[in-house]
This record gives sequence, C-alpha cells and structure tokens, in this order.
Amino acid sequence: MQLLILRHGVAKDREDFAASGNSDDLRPLTKGGKRKMKQIANGLRSQIDSIDHLATSPMTRAWQTGEFVADAFDIETKAVVACLVPGVSFDDFAQGCTTLHDIDTLAIVGHEPHLSSLDTWLLTGSDESKIELRKGGSCLIEFESLPRRNAGMLKWVLTPRQLRALAR
Repeated sequence: MQLLILRHGVAKDREDFAASGNSDDLRPLTKGGKRKMKQIANGLRSQIDSIDHLATSPMTRAWQTGEFVADAFDIETKAVVACLVPGVSFDDFAQGCTTLHDIDTLAIVGHEPHLSSLDTWLLTGSDESKIELRKGGSCLIEFESLPRRNAGMLKWVLTPRQLRALAR
C-alpha cells in the first residue's frame, strides 16, 4: 500500500479567526489557500496515478483541502476520521487502517505537528518528528502491507512550491 500524507492548505489566521468566537475546528482555508491547493492537488495528480481512499481530519481546513484532492483525482468518496486530529495516538491510526486491505493508495489530510510525527513513526518507530510538512506539503510512504509503526519506506517528500510547479 502507498500512503499519501498531505498537510492542509493555508487557513485563515488563528488569532483573527478566534476573535469571531468560532471554534478553531471551523477555521477555513483562505482564498489564496484554496487557489494554491487546487494547483497542489493537480501537482499530486502528476505524481500519483490514482487514489483509492481519501480520509481527512474533521477540521474544516482539512476537509476543504481534501475536496481539491478528490476533484483532481475524480473521486467522490471521502471519509472524515477522528484519528487524524492532532493528539490522537498513532496506534489508533494504524488500527484504523486494518480494514483497508484492498486499497493500493490511501491519501490522508491532516495537521502539524501530528502528520510529521506520524510519518516519522511509520518510517522509524520514533515519535520525534524528522520530516517537516509545510502547509500543502506532502510525502508518499510505501508499505509491504498496511501502514504500521517502523514499516514504511519513504518514496518522496515534496514542498507546496514543488507540487504547484509539477501542476504546470
């Protein structure tokens, strides 16, 4: 299985949004963040043939990012899963993947620093983050079977700028 890990796009300023009185969970992508995510999703399309399953964190900025990926890959289904919320254990993520036996490529959209720590855990078994994913950045990890601790092989890490350039 391949696991595409994608950090959500540029969202509205945390402090400015907090002044609205709404939960940070509802903080959306900016207009520029949406424009860039469309390009990033098209850049991902140039690197990956297809996505079989797309899952996002339930936070607005993550599922909005997932919508751009779904559009670029012409897929309709998208799962919103709590195991992609920062602070949830990586074992919970791995356990959630155990039902995905027939999937070649799983894409997930989430948040920092959770995703960088997750990818390090999947590659090395360590919880200490060793890969930085900028907003809209992505990495691809390959597994012989299902995603689990210390079992992945890093295929690539791409910055948002690199992904946007690949969309051209």
